[in-house]
Amino acid sequence: MPDSGERTLAGIGLFASLPQEDRQALEQRCHWRKFAANEQIIDRQSETREVFFVVRGKVRVVDYSLSGREVSFDDIAQGGSFGELAAIDKQPRSANVVALTDTTVAVLPPSVFTRVVTEHPATALALMQRLAQIIRAATERIMDLSTLGAHNRVHAELLRQAGDSTREDGTAVIQPIPLHADIASRVSTTRETVTRVLSDLARNGVVERQKKTLLVMDVGQLSDMVEEVRGE
Repeated sequence: MPDSGERTLAGIGLFASLPQEDRQALEQRCHWRKFAANEQIIDRQSETREVFFVVRGKVRVVDYSLSGREVSFDDIAQGGSFGELAAIDKQPRSANVVALTDTTVAVLPPSVFTRVVTEHPATALALMQRLAQIIRAATERIMDLSTLGAHNRVHAELLRQAGDSTREDGTAVIQPIPLHADIASRVSTTRETVTRVLSDLARNGVVERQKKTLLVMDVGQLSDMVEEVRGE
C-alpha cells in the first residue's frame, strides 16, 4: 500500500487546473497501487476501463508482433496518465503497459473519470491536448516508418530524445543512456542495427558515450541528417 505521501494527485498534469478541494475529493475515489519494475499493469485486449495516473516511477506502452518483437509506443513518467481511450470509447485496451521502474499509480473508475472531465472544462481541454499530442506523435512515427530506412529512424529517435535537453552550445545530454534494445523497439529495427548506427555516429563525432549518458555533440548536424532524408 502506498504511503500517505504518495496518495496525492497534486503532481498529475491532467488535474493541474482542478481546485484543491475537488482534487482531494477525487483522491478519495482512487485506488492506489504499487507495481514492481517489469510488472505488467495493463494487458492489451482486456476489457478493463479504469484510468491510471503515475504518481511515482515510469511506465512503458508496448505491443508485440506475431513473431514476438516488442514495439514500444511511449514512456510515461511521473505526472502522466494512461488508459483514457478505453474509458472514453469503451473498447478493449489497445496496448500493454509495463512498469519500467518501481511505480505507484492512482487508479480511477471510468465513471468518475468521465464525470470530472465533463464537469471541469479546463480538465477536458487538458485531455484533448494530451490526445492531440498522441495523434501528432503517431502521425510522425507512421511517416518515419513509411519513409525512413532503419538507420535514419535511429537518427530520428536520438533527435527526439535529445530535443528536451538541447543546450545553447548545440549539444544535448540523453540521460540515462538509452539501451540499444529500447531504441530498436521504438523504431522497429534490431538491436544490432542500433549498435552499428551508434558506432558510426560516434566514429564521425556526432555522439559520444560517457559514463551513464549519451552526449550528442551537434544536435544541428543530427537534425540535418534526419531532415535531409525526410525531404527526399
